[in-house]
Amino acid sequence: MPILRMKFGMKLSTTFVSNLIMMLTSIHSLTRWAVLFFGLWTLFNAVRGVVSKKGYDKPDNLSNLFFMISCDIQLLIGIIIYVSNGWFEKLTGGMGPVMKDTYSRFFAVEHAFTMILAWILVHVGRTAVKKASSHKKHKAMLLYFGLALLLILISIPWPFREVIGKALFPSF
Repeated sequence: MPILRMKFGMKLSTTFVSNLIMMLTSIHSLTRWAVLFFGLWTLFNAVRGVVSKKGYDKPDNLSNLFFMISCDIQLLIGIIIYVSNGWFEKLTGGMGPVMKDTYSRFFAVEHAFTMILAWILVHVGRTAVKKASSHKKHKAMLLYFGLALLLILISIPWPFREVIGKALFPSF
């Protein structure tokens, strides 16, 4: 059985590493639902606040805080998967072959870039909401978190997307 040598003399079998990557990919797929739930909750609160002109309250703050935290967790897992699956090596080996292959292009470039952009929007949005005057907080929520959620929805490999589609729920 092939063995991978890691720093500090650790030895890991390739079977263990591939099982770990599969497990992380499953967790990444499952936590998308938390991101979507908290994103929709935040968007609902923003729309409700803009329409009703109600003040920004604790549930509004909690919804976008949980949205941000779930995005942070998702990004961390995604980066581990990205590096472990060899997407980074494929890019450093040359962009030509990656860009010609739909599957590789989506996961190595499009998915990664768009999700990082959404993550940035969530963090910028959280700061903008905190700094906005009380009557503009819901509008800031709607703008930043709405754009972030749109990017997230576009970048998920939904089952109906040819070549890149993944199952709605991972099989264990």
